[in-house]
Amino acid sequence: MNILQILPSLDVGGVETGTIDLARYLVRGGHKAIVISGGGRLVKELDKIGARHYTLPVGKKSIFSVIKMVRRVCDIIRNEDIDIVHVRSRVPALIAYIACRITNRIFLTTAHGYYKKHFLSKVMSWGRFVIVPSNVIAKHMISDFGVPYDRIRFIPRGVDLSKFKFRSPGTYHSKEFTVGMVSRITPLKGHSFFIKAISLLRKDIPNLKVVIVGSAAKDKYMGDLQMLTRRFGLTRIVEFLSAREDIPSIMHGLDCLVSATITPEAFGRAIVEAQASGVAVVSTKVGGVVDIIEDGKSGLFCNAQDPKDMADKILKLYRDKDLRAKLVMGGRKRVEENFNLDIMMKKTLSVYEEALKAVNILVIKMSAIGDVILSVPSLRAIRSKYKNADIKVLVGLQARDVLDGCPYIGGKIVCDFTGKDKGLYGLWKLGEDLRKCCFDIVIDLQNNKKSHMLSFLSLAPLSYGYSNGKFSFLMNNRIKDDAPYLDPIEHQFRLLRSAGIKPVDKHLELWPSSSDAERIDALFLENWIKPSQSLIGINARASSRWNSKNWPPKRIAELCDRLAKEFNMRVVLTGTKEDALFIEKIRAMTASKPVAAAGRTAVMELASLIKRCKIYITPDSAPMHIASALGTPFIALFGPTDPVRHVAPSKDYVVIKKNLKCSPCYNPNCSKGLKCMSGIEVEEVFTAVKNILSRSEGAL
Repeated sequence: MNILQILPSLDVGGVETGTIDLARYLVRGGHKAIVISGGGRLVKELDKIGARHYTLPVGKKSIFSVIKMVRRVCDIIRNEDIDIVHVRSRVPALIAYIACRITNRIFLTTAHGYYKKHFLSKVMSWGRFVIVPSNVIAKHMISDFGVPYDRIRFIPRGVDLSKFKFRSPGTYHSKEFTVGMVSRITPLKGHSFFIKAISLLRKDIPNLKVVIVGSAAKDKYMGDLQMLTRRFGLTRIVEFLSAREDIPSIMHGLDCLVSATITPEAFGRAIVEAQASGVAVVSTKVGGVVDIIEDGKSGLFCNAQDPKDMADKILKLYRDKDLRAKLVMGGRKRVEENFNLDIMMKKTLSVYEEALKAVNILVIKMSAIGDVILSVPSLRAIRSKYKNADIKVLVGLQARDVLDGCPYIGGKIVCDFTGKDKGLYGLWKLGEDLRKCCFDIVIDLQNNKKSHMLSFLSLAPLSYGYSNGKFSFLMNNRIKDDAPYLDPIEHQFRLLRSAGIKPVDKHLELWPSSSDAERIDALFLENWIKPSQSLIGINARASSRWNSKNWPPKRIAELCDRLAKEFNMRVVLTGTKEDALFIEKIRAMTASKPVAAAGRTAVMELASLIKRCKIYITPDSAPMHIASALGTPFIALFGPTDPVRHVAPSKDYVVIKKNLKCSPCYNPNCSKGLKCMSGIEVEEVFTAVKNILSRSEGAL
């Protein structure tokens, strides 16, 4: 693997040390390690281990600098043939994210801080995987930045046990009791509270010595701490040391390490280094520290911003050598089991390998129920090509249940353009949800303005769709919609082939559950239908808004009575809640009184009902596709639409259509007397039923 790490600088610090450790591990494993930073004292360490460093001002907070750095980083990614870009800081992350989108490389982040909620922090949540060093940061990234749980990877930081040699209790003897703080010198680290705690201990620990190690971001704050030290008369006790590279030797000289942090932090590297070295630890109970210390077993907790409590815990360690020995042994054991460098590196490498193998695919099909059913062959083909991919489908609210139980997808994203996703703002928020999924590929089977916009807003590196003038310029892989007439499935297949997917099988599928079947059994029992009784289903009408597709109710009533009389079969009339009155009108005209199921079935329950039918009769509508998917023979009545374009592929079906000059007109409301549908006689449909039944009996 070729791994690029980007960070603001390579001066001494936890993030910087971790970058060097990872580069060393990668090189030892035969991988290529590249680092981009603004330079610093640790660059020489990269040279020693055989990693390559590029000096660029990637930490500069300037929009002009960011734009310039994106181009430079893209060049490095291409020249070094980088596979994965791993970032740990926000400005470099923004540069790296854009560069990864341009070059189609994998972008990973490690969240090292408890970030404030603003735009620049959001980029840390955009990684394919977001590595977190503690449970506190995991919860923060999930709750405050909306990172899906399945993109979080928990990898605590580790220390090199070969550098931090363990000093067993009792082997170190010194006339002084040395307490230290090792951290950046900023107000958040709580140095002032630590100095106040030390002022309370000077009388109780006569041989007390204190070292404060770290560099100050601001000279004024360092001056304030030095003034506080003089005010308490601690100048002979407290020694300020600048940032040091020889942290193992610093730890070797401590009896107690204090972490006085006042706000939640990602981890506590100095704590783990102290535990590895055989140093007892007192720490405020904030942030990721709770994952490191077991209170009373591997360290002691004190209250944040409470010098008295901190002093009491330090004094307790000074006076109780047995407790100190217990904490030292417990701390070392915990580091060996959970926080050693080798474990951290192996887990990081595992995340890299997972990221290289993982492919996240979004399929957009937001239309009606029948159209979503017609997308199943395409989903099957995509799964055949990408066997290990996480495939999600963006579906509309109406068709959200159609893909329940589908083995070809990993999940659904439901949109509602009349509700929560309405308007441009709703579209933008939906795009934000899509971005959180880090899709690599978008396949737009919808091909309209909204779907093309969502393809773009997902920020997927690859998007496929038809070039149709409906914002299709927003996709980076387009094909012209200029082929001779194709049926809906073949139209989708043509797009898939442009994406390197080779579909073959057009048959439809649905997956009604056992609970769906049980609810239909209850409906049948309510209507005195025995399990062994033969049924014929009739979809009463296509739609209340497509009156031109509907067969006259009088013809349906006549057919119901004839089927019941000549075949002794119960007829079930299906439809939506809107069709209830329409179906009651039909039943009032019958003597056989067919079962009225309008509005009593969800999509998959209707599928279970149709599966029980010997034959299903329907105008051009979604239930025709359901029948096809379940292998139920069907008779399709076509009027204003073209069966060549819309009939569902099936092994056993009959299309009845009148070839009129005005047909197909695709007009929902006919002005010529609905001749195309009223011209279909009951005898024609009855004959078709009889032929299908005879074929099925012959097959038996």
